[in-house]
Amino acid sequence: MSRLAELARPRPSNKLLQASNNLLQAEGRCELCGGAIPDEHRHVADVQAQSLLCACRACVVLLGREGAGGGHFKLVPERRRLLEGFVLTDEQWAALQLPVELAFFFRSTAAGRVVALYPSPAGATESQLGLDAWEELERSNPILGELEPDVEALLVNRTGGARDHYLVPIDDCYELVALIRTHWKGLAGGPDVQREVGSFFDRTRAHAGEVA
Repeated sequence: MSRLAELARPRPSNKLLQASNNLLQAEGRCELCGGAIPDEHRHVADVQAQSLLCACRACVVLLGREGAGGGHFKLVPERRRLLEGFVLTDEQWAALQLPVELAFFFRSTAAGRVVALYPSPAGATESQLGLDAWEELERSNPILGELEPDVEALLVNRTGGARDHYLVPIDDCYELVALIRTHWKGLAGGPDVQREVGSFFDRTRAHAGEVA
């Protein structure tokens, strides 16, 4: 995790920063209809604004119907998968041109491409992603073609010698970004952020079914 401090130089976009900020706050109202929501609630992606909105139960039910969001709003799904047997060699990772060993990838409708982001003390920072490198990764791992645009992501954790790959809801990724921003101290992050990140992946693994 200490490499994040020295490599978190690019400024995150305002939209991406806001997505993680939303998860730092305990929202009391649905951001779609204004209704009350509990602390534990689902999220909806505003595809055009590239942001996440807190949603009440009624809006979740409504947007859970196919096509209900009209391509503007999409309910963030809840499936989590540990991708056993995922093929990502050190050479393939290097070809993705990521400066750190913790990142997530999702198909952005607004951008018209796959977006690569990594957490940093400043928020979610976008990294340039070579199309050829991503296409090679997709050929090696057909499950990447199942990622639902805008709301599901490939989350890769290679920190501390780990080689873990997950298919997760996009709000999990921004929760991770928020944890790092909140708990980072000093130049190297400190033990608090390492503990929080470790706990995050423990929870993710516990909730994830395995996919070969």
